[in-house]
Amino acid sequence: MKIVAGVDWSDEAFAAVAQLGLLYKPDEVLLVHGVDLGIFQSPLMAGVASLQGYDEFRKAMLDAGRQAVERGKTVLPADIPSVQTKAELHHAASFILDNASALKADLIVVGTQDHSRLAELFVGSVSHQVLLQARIPTLIVKGGAKPVTRVLLAIEGRDDAARAQTWLAAHPFRNPVALTILSIIPSLTMVEPNIMASYQAWSDEHRRQTEQIVAETASGLAGPRFTVTTQVRSGEPITAVCEEASGYDLLVVGSHGRTGVDRLLLGSVSHGIVHRVGCSVLVVR
Repeated sequence: MKIVAGVDWSDEAFAAVAQLGLLYKPDEVLLVHGVDLGIFQSPLMAGVASLQGYDEFRKAMLDAGRQAVERGKTVLPADIPSVQTKAELHHAASFILDNASALKADLIVVGTQDHSRLAELFVGSVSHQVLLQARIPTLIVKGGAKPVTRVLLAIEGRDDAARAQTWLAAHPFRNPVALTILSIIPSLTMVEPNIMASYQAWSDEHRRQTEQIVAETASGLAGPRFTVTTQVRSGEPITAVCEEASGYDLLVVGSHGRTGVDRLLLGSVSHGIVHRVGCSVLVVR
């Protein structure tokens, strides 16, 4: 398993690196730091300030970035065969994504300072940008690193369940966990009485199919690595999943691949959950 983790000097970044070591036993980890100089990124700024001053500033920022990724190595377990570091002048989120692509990584790991969605829309954050643009599974770590013993897997439909099952089977956690498989049946409020009967028939059939999918997923994952329980309930999906995730160490959700302006304007269940839930989230793609 190959993992790329974004590192800066924040406590959240080092917690994310420590969390990946507690959660997985990868074959290779690459810790990256993109040194974003903002308006000073261009060497043309050397024409505004003294060349010597610009060069010293640039070197100091690169040195700080290299020290950050080297410090990140110290919080990883010694049993990981390969841990590499890289710090270069680059936009932070793009540097993470580019290196994940070049390495053919299985997972991206980033910490988050848990900005509100509105703040991220206007100010932006590295974790937010990575979550929007990543093409591979992404682990968003919230809070301090801790052992993972209870995992909630929220699934939506057969394709979503199959994708999550395949990922979890192919990338086992470092230690066995208690896994709860949850699926939410969206509830309709203010249903007109004259269509209540047809809605109830649809709801009953939807529940039957959902329970079957959850049971099949549980059967496929049951074994030494997972002690599996299941739950199917009705409600508003984002709210219901976030409520159920209370008390769990990790939430696993799927993403349907909406990208760009479409995702920005319409949002997604997985993206909404990431912003509202209190625990770390693994988004499987």
